[in-house]
Amino acid sequence: MNRRRWLQLIAILTAAREGQAEQRGGGGQGGGQDAPVRVAKEQVIGALKLMGLEFQDAELDMTMRGVNQALSTYEALRKVDVPIDTEPAFGFHPGLPDRQAIKGPQRFDTTIPKVPVMKAPSNLEDVAFWRVVDLAPLVKARAVSSTDLTKMYLARMRKYSPKLLCLITSTEELALEQAAAADKEIRAGHYRGPLHGIPFGLKDLFDTKGIATTFGAEPYQTRVADKDATVVGRLRSAGAVLMAKLSMGALAQGGLWFKGMTKTPWNTEQTSSGSSAGPAAATAAGLVGFTLGTETLGSIISPSQACGTVGLRPTYGRISRYGAMALSWTMDKVGPICRGVEDCAIVLNAVYGPDGRDRTVGADPFHWEPRKPLAGLRVGILQKDFDRAQGEQKKIWEQAIEDLKKAGVKMTPVEFAEDGATIRFLLSAEAAAAFDDITRDGQVRNLRGQNPGDWPNTFRTSRLIPAVEYIRAQRVRTLLIAKFEEFMADWDVLVMPPNSLLTTTNLTGNPQVVMKCGFTEGAKADGSKVQVPRSISFLGKIYDEGSPLRVALAYEQATEWHRKHPTLEA
Repeated sequence: MNRRRWLQLIAILTAAREGQAEQRGGGGQGGGQDAPVRVAKEQVIGALKLMGLEFQDAELDMTMRGVNQALSTYEALRKVDVPIDTEPAFGFHPGLPDRQAIKGPQRFDTTIPKVPVMKAPSNLEDVAFWRVVDLAPLVKARAVSSTDLTKMYLARMRKYSPKLLCLITSTEELALEQAAAADKEIRAGHYRGPLHGIPFGLKDLFDTKGIATTFGAEPYQTRVADKDATVVGRLRSAGAVLMAKLSMGALAQGGLWFKGMTKTPWNTEQTSSGSSAGPAAATAAGLVGFTLGTETLGSIISPSQACGTVGLRPTYGRISRYGAMALSWTMDKVGPICRGVEDCAIVLNAVYGPDGRDRTVGADPFHWEPRKPLAGLRVGILQKDFDRAQGEQKKIWEQAIEDLKKAGVKMTPVEFAEDGATIRFLLSAEAAAAFDDITRDGQVRNLRGQNPGDWPNTFRTSRLIPAVEYIRAQRVRTLLIAKFEEFMADWDVLVMPPNSLLTTTNLTGNPQVVMKCGFTEGAKADGSKVQVPRSISFLGKIYDEGSPLRVALAYEQATEWHRKHPTLEA
């Protein structure tokens, strides 16, 4: 906080204390008389019902003075200018207090061949759906220039994004500059790694200096940051080419933003889900090489299912959130959305680790060993969760499990019931605090989504969550973490339906990988049939993304689903 804000805060709080002193009869013309009562006893009784409490009359009478005195403090607090990127003075750290950090130097390898095994096609647009592991050797060998690759993706973005509503801001000029710089470095022999020269897109909640970052929401349409988010700087250092700020559900909810609903490229009459709606849609549609999104409670997992992408929700605290819009400080996570499993490992490797700005980030190394024997992994499977499926979905999962077995993954049936629903209001409480200012000044009424389940109503409702209940819920969360850590002690990877344990594991902070495993038949309004992707997921231990990614890679290598892409119409 700068000196001006310190002085402002001191002045406001001093005025609040003086006001309280006057209410206690310590000054002013009122002498020993109390200030007028602004909060009536009946109002306090009504508030106590919400909290499940009932006080005796004498206790209520004693409480009334403190309640009215506190009102002045709250009013003073609301006058403090708190910038939107200000973190609260508390933090969440996944795992148990005695957790030992992963030791030793990082082990990182890829399956990328040293020389390209495929030549660039005569029509460059044929590589639009290629994975990073396929594109990188072409760029490194200068079989394809970063400039040409970027121009191809920019043209596809212009052509298809209006139908998908996945683009908020094109960074075309910057992209061409970065691509030209990448080509120059690669020609000079200064190759930075597999992301060098690869065009990518960002969910539009990551700050980009001098470029709009809108949060997908009407009140922030003209917001331009004066700094880059940590992940933006790290991807630039890796040589990646920023070509687009992609859509997100307003303030990270669903797929609806200020220009409309983002659509999945598999069926442009259906939402791509959210809130990382644009990153998933653009990746699935072959409009970028890879993307970066965020998850608080399903915002990577859900759109990755709708769009058939590979989504990685890393461990909470694995990647810095500095320069990223906060929704829930104790639940927000940053992660990649790609077309291949190993792509996610490569992107994670480029952006993870402490930055000296986000105090929640752990220092554990990320190990990626794509050739590690599967026999060394202890893999559990939530078999009963799969068995509850019906029809085509059940058949798809049965085949996926068989394919895993054929790939050499040995699985043991285990059970763990979803156990976080009671305290998921933690997200709503923190979100309401993050956007309290636009709730108070009424700007939240300008959001397109105004239904009971949308943020405006949630923010208003969540103002009535008692602070004591919030803290109690965080204590219950500690018990949940201990319970889940004890369960996961026996397993390196858990195979499960993507939405199983979604609340529990977002609260505990465990990493999860989701990827497509087949298709079911859907229909458009005109009766025409479309293929709808279905997914399977793999969960890992705290700070061990490598194990679930390894099992996911084995599945990808044993199947052809990653080669299936949507047919697009401009």
